[in-house]
Amino acid sequence: MYNFLFIVFCVCVFAILHSYVFYPVILILFAPKKRKAVPLYLKEDDLPNVSILMAAYNEEKVIDKKIRSVFETNYPLDKITFYIGSDASTDRTNEIITGWSKKYSQVKLINFAGRTGKSGIINELARLSNSELFILTDANVILKPETIFNLVRHFKNEKTAQVCANIVKVSDLNSGIASQEKSYIALENKIKFAESCSWKIVMGAEGACYAIKKENFAEVPPKFYMDDFFITMNVIEQGKQIVFDKEAVCFEDVPTQSSEEFKRKVRISIGNFQNLWRYKKLLLPFWKGSAFAFLSHKVFRWLTPFFLLKAFCMSILLAFWCKYFVVIAGLQLIGFLSPLIDKLLNINFKPLRFISHFYLMNLALLKGFLIFAGGVKSNVWQPTKRNV
Repeated sequence: MYNFLFIVFCVCVFAILHSYVFYPVILILFAPKKRKAVPLYLKEDDLPNVSILMAAYNEEKVIDKKIRSVFETNYPLDKITFYIGSDASTDRTNEIITGWSKKYSQVKLINFAGRTGKSGIINELARLSNSELFILTDANVILKPETIFNLVRHFKNEKTAQVCANIVKVSDLNSGIASQEKSYIALENKIKFAESCSWKIVMGAEGACYAIKKENFAEVPPKFYMDDFFITMNVIEQGKQIVFDKEAVCFEDVPTQSSEEFKRKVRISIGNFQNLWRYKKLLLPFWKGSAFAFLSHKVFRWLTPFFLLKAFCMSILLAFWCKYFVVIAGLQLIGFLSPLIDKLLNINFKPLRFISHFYLMNLALLKGFLIFAGGVKSNVWQPTKRNV
């Protein structure tokens, strides 16, 4: 019995370490440092038409700055159409968009009378567009002047179906969980770039900003969260290539309140398990690069709450045979309690803050799974509070 319990414990610990440590380190260290040379559009070329698709709900704090960043681009403005779907906004969002549409006829406001949800809005905007390329983005993501061109230039290579932007998290404050989120996203970007160089895929485009060919865009099913991951996995299922462009930089405000990020992570978790169920066949054959990346980068990470709980239970049982597991179980218990300890002590001790953030986000994953298992009723969302 001891051997069996110990093996289960080791498997759980290995799965967690593989997803969070071994896979990123090995991939970043040993992946090619750049993709093989392929044809790219030059600025003087006849560039393709682009439709920017964006869903918005009560984004009056950021929508003006977002639209301004689009039209300060160095991409030809006559090649851009900006479709904005307002999900029954009740603040000044529609008024601000209408003001911009008077200045630029390329701005198209599509007002949805009732709450629809992001995926439903994006599906409808995609149907309205005649452009060969889509750029999907969020209202709080600010583009640099060269962002659109750097995304589009890769589509001269016919094998490229999708291009991911380099999302840089920014915050005027470094309080709360801002530092942890910045570090996490910076590491994620490095992993995605390494995947792009190694296997010509990216395991999940960041929905904040990415480009995709219209012919490779897949409508997102009703009640689906994580539309960006669904669309990306559909591209991988088609056997097409995905590029991560480090120079296609955008800036997104990072939440500082753990409660706000917890709610966002719950929504992400629901979508994770929806996508795992839909694309579970892509885990085979396991030796394929995309399958290995899917398992290592995503699935093991999504299952980490269960690995943590299983490892804790095994530690308690193993303590009857080995006294060292009393200490191991105690340390794990402290980890589970770290979000509460962090909140009560309220001290900016980085190691504790990182541990607390790790366990809190895994709690969000677990809650998201329970909602998924109980049946998703709606994907209508409330945007994260903006730090402006």
